[in-house]
Amino acid sequence: MAIGGVLFDIDGVLVTSWRPIEGAAQTVRTLTDNQVACAYLTNTTTKTRMQIAELLSEAGMAVRPDEVITAAVLTAQYVRDRYPDARCFLVNSGQIAEDMPGIDVVYSNECSGPRAPETPDVILLGGAGPEYSHLTLSWVYDWMTHGVPVVAMHRSTAWTTADGLRVDTGMYLLGMEETSGRKATAVGKPAPEGFLAAASRLGVEPDEMYMVGDDLNNDVLAAQVVGMTGVLVRTGKFRQDTLDRWAADEFAMQPNYVIDSVADLPQLLGL
Repeated sequence: MAIGGVLFDIDGVLVTSWRPIEGAAQTVRTLTDNQVACAYLTNTTTKTRMQIAELLSEAGMAVRPDEVITAAVLTAQYVRDRYPDARCFLVNSGQIAEDMPGIDVVYSNECSGPRAPETPDVILLGGAGPEYSHLTLSWVYDWMTHGVPVVAMHRSTAWTTADGLRVDTGMYLLGMEETSGRKATAVGKPAPEGFLAAASRLGVEPDEMYMVGDDLNNDVLAAQVVGMTGVLVRTGKFRQDTLDRWAADEFAMQPNYVIDSVADLPQLLGL
């Protein structure tokens, strides 16, 4: 297959806690030397695309902000299209308004006191952190039961740090959806919009792209659904028992390729 471009997940594939995974910088340089276009699709919501590009560059990977597609960027576009002029209540660990121009946002940590703030038009859930307190989640749940739409930047249930796994937004959503009987709309991976936006940005068809990720479902299989070639790496949140259970299902879609780490990507691509 012609290599139209490579789409990378970031956390667990290129870096862990923003420290480079061995061989990642060399892989990106090899792709650049061979004029293979790259884009970076991430559910990371603690930092803006500018900050992400700076951190990757400091880790030895020359990445421009416009090459980074974040869940916040995708969410902002979704809200502008579906809920123009909406007053949004954002629960997120990190200041990311820079990636959400034109969105009227009130951060949850700007609200103090036991009483709930004015009911918003839309609830936005970004990445989990200390902002996901009992009180704030109670406000969100109450509004949710009364029909206020919830837009989640992603449904990731965990992410990997140098100190182990951390619970993410999807873990809270599972419980609130189950008990409220209402569903949130998730915009980031594994929704198709981000993958298609990356292909559009590179000016290639999805079936000409490789997606490299550490999450079997959110990264790799989701990319394969839109026609990309999926490459699962055994780093980050990868767990062999998860892959083994999935492989045992003869009717389940399987990843196109599984490699030990991103350092093995150039060999896979014949570079």
